[in-house]
Amino acid sequence: MPTMQPLAGKTILVTGAARRVGAAIARRLHALGADVLIHYRGSGSQAGELATALNTLRPDSARTLRLDLADIAAFDDFAARAVAAYGRLDGLVNNASGFYPTPLGSITGAQWDDLMASNLRAPLFLSQVLAPALRQAQGAIVNIVDIHADRPLKNYVVYSAAKAGLMGLTKALALEFAPEVRVNGVSPGPIQWPDDGQLDAAERTRILAATPLKREGGADEVARAVGFFFTDAPYVTGQILAVDGGRSIYL
Repeated sequence: MPTMQPLAGKTILVTGAARRVGAAIARRLHALGADVLIHYRGSGSQAGELATALNTLRPDSARTLRLDLADIAAFDDFAARAVAAYGRLDGLVNNASGFYPTPLGSITGAQWDDLMASNLRAPLFLSQVLAPALRQAQGAIVNIVDIHADRPLKNYVVYSAAKAGLMGLTKALALEFAPEVRVNGVSPGPIQWPDDGQLDAAERTRILAATPLKREGGADEVARAVGFFFTDAPYVTGQILAVDGGRSIYL
């Protein structure tokens, strides 16, 4: 009989895991038996609350790690702390992401650096620095991409370009890490609206009207797709799975 916790004994690091989709991913992987490392930058209290909740369910099964993903010089120390936390690292979920509009004509160098750092540069360099541990564990990487990686979102020039880069990086890393480590991506559609008012009610209605399943997706639906890549896809690498209610059909 298959175990109900297929990730028992494994450790997975989730970036940007203190809240929203990242927190749902951490909860899902924890429910599948993994010990989880909850990365955060500024949401320390939320990361701590999540770790406390998970540790209540299973003692010492979740820990928090802080890192500014723009600070590449700190990656080596961060990687050492991540591996030392439970003595191994079996998986990495590159979830942390900046998202805001950059209309053509007003794009700044600082915006470029910021959005590229969180959405593209950090996944590359974090994967690279954690490569020895991931190879030793014959683990897996899952990158959280976006349906706008190959169907750009108007006025989000830099974000769309960064996610397009992450899609390409996912496939390139699948080749570089093979055969020891599988690398795949999950590409969400309308899953949890931005909480800063970037999309008004009319725009949200328009988006859902062009989504075949006619509803907003839940963070847990992305988390389940991530879980699939860790538990049920041993012969899958270099693939991007859209979790978008069919929206990418129309875009």
